[in-house]
Amino acid sequence: MTRYYKLSGAGNDFLALVEPAADPPAERIRAWCRRGASLGADGLFVLRRTSRGARMDHFNADGKPAALCLNGTRCAARLAFELGWAADRLEVETGAGPLEARRVDDTRVAVRLQAPGRPRARRLEVGGEALAGWQLTVGVPHFVLSWPEPLEQAPVERLGPALRSHPDLGPAGANVDFVRFANRHDLEIRTWERGVEGETQACGTGVLAAAAVGLATGVSQLPVAALTRSGFLLEVAAASPGAWTLTGDARLLAEGELRPAAEALPPPPAAVAGSLG
Repeated sequence: MTRYYKLSGAGNDFLALVEPAADPPAERIRAWCRRGASLGADGLFVLRRTSRGARMDHFNADGKPAALCLNGTRCAARLAFELGWAADRLEVETGAGPLEARRVDDTRVAVRLQAPGRPRARRLEVGGEALAGWQLTVGVPHFVLSWPEPLEQAPVERLGPALRSHPDLGPAGANVDFVRFANRHDLEIRTWERGVEGETQACGTGVLAAAAVGLATGVSQLPVAALTRSGFLLEVAAASPGAWTLTGDARLLAEGELRPAAEALPPPPAAVAGSLG
């Protein structure tokens, strides 16, 4: 059996393994992250102690590694604090470089990182419809759509998959963010995430991407509070010249043992349907 922790960063949920002998294979991560048949999660990270704090290696629900997941990083810091690796500050090494993390209070963790670069305006065609947005990388690639209408009406499930793998965004695709800029200091966001291949309850890198677009287009000014799909707020603020912080809820939900049944998944529905004749 495998010891695990379950954490949530503003509704973005993760499984975590602490200093395993080896990283789990992709098929095992996919099984554990499958909702309904196993524990379910948006991704999994492996946490290891270092001389400067901790290192996290993040994997999306599809089992593939991702250079950066900011909600995952905040959860990794929360777990390190709970394990007694640091009191209230530590450095977390990620695939996108080291980030500074600090405990804000009993429920919130902040990470400090380099401010995103300037977004690039793009116009993508989907099903004969031309969509104007902005492309940028915040550790991982994002495509941001400004959506003036209430986000409840945004066609996330229709446009999200098509834009996520749009050929003009490169072979790896991008996360797709639907953003309503409510005023200069508030925005709402919904994100279709690659690797999860669905909408998640929150996306930390997506919030930074949205704030960067807001600043570049003159509709936002730091600090910015982003209302996520989960109802949690993620706050973006200037930390120092060229650096931002992302602050929000990060909590340890559970710990236990992953049993073999957690990775024994049923066959795909298509295979079952075929066997029924």
